[in-house]
Amino acid sequence: MKLKEINIKNRRATFDYAIGDTWTAGIVLTGTEIKSIRQGKASLVDSFCYVNNGEVWIKNMYIAEYFYGTYNNHTERRDRKLLLNKKEIQKIEKEGKETGFSIIPLRLFISDRGYAKIVIGVGRGKKEFDKRQSIKEREDRRTLARVMQKK
Repeated sequence: MKLKEINIKNRRATFDYAIGDTWTAGIVLTGTEIKSIRQGKASLVDSFCYVNNGEVWIKNMYIAEYFYGTYNNHTERRDRKLLLNKKEIQKIEKEGKETGFSIIPLRLFISDRGYAKIVIGVGRGKKEFDKRQSIKEREDRRTLARVMQKK
C-alpha cells in the first residue's frame, strides 16, 4: 500500500537566500506530530535552524495539532531537534557563524522507510537587486516555455 507523497517545501527560502550546501536530517517528533505531517499539515514558512551545545534545532516550524489527539497533543510551534552526524553539525556550525549566512530548512518529506526527514541548507541572504534578478530569470524561463509550447 503506497501512501500519498508528502513533500512540503519552503518556497520563500530560495527567493530570499542564495543556498549553498545542503544536508538531509532526521527530526525528533512525538506521535501526534508525525501523524499530522503524514496528513500534510505542516509548514516551513518563517522557520530557521540554529546550533546549540553541539545539537541542531529547528525553531518556529508549524505542525498542526492532530485532530484525533487527546490531552497528549503537541504544541504547534515548539523547537525540534534535528539528527545529524557530529562532522555535519560542526560543518554547519562553522558555515552558519559567518556573517550574512543562515541555516534554513528547505524541504520536509517522508522517507521510503516512513521517517520524517528535513533538508536544510546554509544560505546567504539576498539583497533587493538579487531578488529582482531572480524574478527576471523566472519570467524569462516562463516566456521561453510559452514560445516553445506554441511551436
